[in-house]
Amino acid sequence: MIKETYDVVVVGAGPAGSVTARTASENGLDVLLIERNAEIGVPVKCAEGVSREIERYVEIDPRWICTKVKGISTYGPDGTAVTLSVEGADVAGYVLERRLFDKYLAQQAARAGAEVRVKTQAYGLVQEDSTVKGVYVRTPDDELRIRADVVVGADGVESRVGRWAGIDTRLPLSDVCTCAEFLMSDVDVDEHYLETFFGREIAPKGYLWIFPKGKRCANVGLGIGGDVSGEGHRARDYLRSFVNQRFPNGKVLAEIYGVVPLSGPLYETVANGLVLVGDAARHVQPITGGGILQAVQGGKIAGEVVAKAVKEQNVTKKRLREYEKRWKREFGRVLEVGLKAKNIVLNLNEQELTKFFQPLGGEIKLKEYSERAFLKTLIMKNPRILVSLVKTMF
Repeated sequence: MIKETYDVVVVGAGPAGSVTARTASENGLDVLLIERNAEIGVPVKCAEGVSREIERYVEIDPRWICTKVKGISTYGPDGTAVTLSVEGADVAGYVLERRLFDKYLAQQAARAGAEVRVKTQAYGLVQEDSTVKGVYVRTPDDELRIRADVVVGADGVESRVGRWAGIDTRLPLSDVCTCAEFLMSDVDVDEHYLETFFGREIAPKGYLWIFPKGKRCANVGLGIGGDVSGEGHRARDYLRSFVNQRFPNGKVLAEIYGVVPLSGPLYETVANGLVLVGDAARHVQPITGGGILQAVQGGKIAGEVVAKAVKEQNVTKKRLREYEKRWKREFGRVLEVGLKAKNIVLNLNEQELTKFFQPLGGEIKLKEYSERAFLKTLIMKNPRILVSLVKTMF
């Protein structure tokens, strides 16, 4: 039975929410983690790829690893290929089974002491004197008012928690990527390399990906700019066109649709008694659309800061800004650089995009596989196009 009062209520049991709940629980707080869906990790709305940087924050469990990735091959509009891999390393990253990965993180939160509830949806915040004091939730059997010292919004790109607290979470179409993905079988792919494709004919203001999930199985998807999506030119239309040409005999096992924020982080991610994490805070790498790494990084920071604030009985916006300072120090710069790169690369026309890829053609060995190393490579190989990034990067 859900209690009336907790130290912290975390809304959303994705990676960011579960890591926040686990960390806060490990630091001695009484935590409730709620998920609106009936099953954590479902539906999957993710390409499921992540670099080895994840190992710094999560102990790898083979049960939720589909593929160990050696590198990534990226293709420009004219077919120019660049293959990135890590010098002296057999594994650069992983393709996850998000359904199991998300459950694993929620289990870790539960083992740390958090109470986990599914089919429990937040529909409003308890607010007193301009401070968040709890959350209103709806279960299959009841509607409840739950008090908490801090509410953590981990409710994804469609987050309402921040908006309820007065944080501006609006997104223009130009900062949204609309995505379509097919889980496919009977496809011939390299099991150890990710593939991405750029071009206005393939995915305008976005890119297409093929992420292997085992023998002859892969996530095949793409994202396009929200401002170029329209009737007959939606993400699923571009994806079906590609699949029909590349994998005419492939079988579609599942279809997934969603949106990804490419705006860079929100200007504000805290309020009195409130913290936003993961996609709700727009902690997504704008140039790739990936957010798993930032979700677990930010979740750990949020859990630590919230635990200290609650114990000090000071959950003001000023006190919780420690979270903002720390995530900006940890990964804020790489998101800023990624946003600048996105604004340049994804707005190039076909001819400019071809010129962008030509200096990159061939095989590139990175010293490490990280977003920073990837962005640094783009800068060094394209000093003319990305000169505006240098001051931000270094």
